[in-house]
Amino acid sequence: MSQHTPPSPVKKGKELILDITTAAFEGKGLGKVGEYAVFVKNTAPGDRVRVRINRKRKNYAEGVLLELLEPSPIRISPKCRHAGTCGGCTWQHIPYEKELVYKSGHVKDHFQRIGGFRDISTEPVIGAPEPFYYRNKMEYTFGDRRWLTDEEVQSGRDIADRDFALGLHVPGRYDRILNLEECHLQDPVSFRILDAVREYALANNIPPYNTHRHEGFLRNLIIRNAEHTGDLMVNLVTSGENDEIMQPFSSWLLERFPEITTVIHTINDTRSPSSEGRYQKVLYGPGYIREYLGPYHFRIDPNTFFQTNTHQARALYDVVLGALDKVPVLYDLYCGVGTLSVYLSGMATRVVGVEVHAGAVEKARENAAENGVSHAVFEQGDMKDIFNDDMIRRHGSPDIIVTDPPRAGMHESVIRQIISILPKKIIYVSCNSSTQARDVALLSEYYRLERIQPVDMFPRTYHIESVAVLSRNDT
Repeated sequence: MSQHTPPSPVKKGKELILDITTAAFEGKGLGKVGEYAVFVKNTAPGDRVRVRINRKRKNYAEGVLLELLEPSPIRISPKCRHAGTCGGCTWQHIPYEKELVYKSGHVKDHFQRIGGFRDISTEPVIGAPEPFYYRNKMEYTFGDRRWLTDEEVQSGRDIADRDFALGLHVPGRYDRILNLEECHLQDPVSFRILDAVREYALANNIPPYNTHRHEGFLRNLIIRNAEHTGDLMVNLVTSGENDEIMQPFSSWLLERFPEITTVIHTINDTRSPSSEGRYQKVLYGPGYIREYLGPYHFRIDPNTFFQTNTHQARALYDVVLGALDKVPVLYDLYCGVGTLSVYLSGMATRVVGVEVHAGAVEKARENAAENGVSHAVFEQGDMKDIFNDDMIRRHGSPDIIVTDPPRAGMHESVIRQIISILPKKIIYVSCNSSTQARDVALLSEYYRLERIQPVDMFPRTYHIESVAVLSRNDT
């Protein structure tokens, strides 16, 4: 007798009533039809919702929220009118303390399910003291294809300036821009500047850039602020040079916002959507801002990477610092611009930073020099190619390795090299606990997992940072 796979209870385009039971990864709510999983954005555990299935896979489907039939008792009113539309925030509709519980659960689930650490527990998440206004950098986009919200469409009213928008990309629609009317992610002065820039551009008929036609002038507005020095950078990215536009624009901004300490004009005359551009012109001030992390100071240029949440960066770095012993040699893998290398420099006689990007390595050397850290050296190259026996011979075998790889985790050859030299301790920092759990499992024959400490760097989003502390089995 032949056996047939039972038909799926869910079809694309079908509407159904769903009870949301779990806050899944990426901020989506999870409900089930029998044993079949359905993920829905902008929902919370305890919600009963009506959804339409818009994507179907073998083992799961995704649905669009059509109606909130019964709200969860944990639901709260979002602070921002754009919550659920712009993509900047994921979880404004749930209390922050619940968000931290869900994030901790995601990290624990990854280590149990992917890493195979069945009895593992995580430390309570180090939450942010302020879940809003924490970002020290916001990048906004200009566009001539304004995204209309459901409220605007349903109102039937005529929408002025439909061919001009300044705000954030609508998720999944990189040619459509949500014209922000408020934002609570950066210091309030940031949004006041955005509003003023939009006002000036409209009043002076300065055209926004069109990605399809490669036409228009204004491409991006990037605002960076320093929590501890008060420095404030405004960076306008355009499709070309035009001093007749930019000089009056800069002067007007400075008159309106005297707290601005530097104005940058970045020129990107290519089709690339990158806001880094081909070159910059400094219209006012030094062309950079300065910030402190603990006793160390850092120069932040227009394109310098710096942790986006200054307060939580210090909290994260202190977790790493607290896990260290004083040692002769410490390696900082994937060191970026060297902020963590500098921050940890007091714990080693020699610090060796390794990074693939040449510009970041140059900046790391500058950061070390400016802070008087003469015992730090930085190597540039692909980690899997240069983290080898020759490097170990030149710099000495590390007693401790601190590693903070990109989301994809560490290359297998890097893990093999770590195993070949067996440092006493590994501190693994990650923004993706699924690949972190995978890599830690590969090290588990030689190391015991002592501690997992999640740190919330991005409140009101689903992102979570985690620090795993591993000690060699014979120590």
